[in-house]
Amino acid sequence: MEYAPKPDGRPDPGEIVWTWVPYEDDPRQGKDRPVLLVGRRGDALVGVTMTSKDHDRDAADEARWGRYWLDIGSGSWDRQRRPSEVRLDRLVTVDPAAVRREGAVLDRARFDQVVAGVRRHAHVR
Repeated sequence: MEYAPKPDGRPDPGEIVWTWVPYEDDPRQGKDRPVLLVGRRGDALVGVTMTSKDHDRDAADEARWGRYWLDIGSGSWDRQRRPSEVRLDRLVTVDPAAVRREGAVLDRARFDQVVAGVRRHAHVR
């Protein structure tokens, strides 16, 4: 995992992008959604999915199912500036060519919090 955003028009770790993400229960299906890129694996990027849904109220139930979320606040990645959360326990592989658009760069402090959570819940180094 690395923080390496570059204003070059190509997706990089530390940036929030929109791309197609497969559903966990049926990888043949999915939807276009925001993803915070947290690293690279070969030529692919690795990210965590984002949502504007608040999981604070159901955190215990989510944890029971092995799902962990971190509030990252709001930013320019969401046109309505809604507060966002990232899912810490599920990493998704992103083909750079499949990125529909770049949304924003997450600041380093919040990025580091996300990485710490990913290391704790997704069991990566």
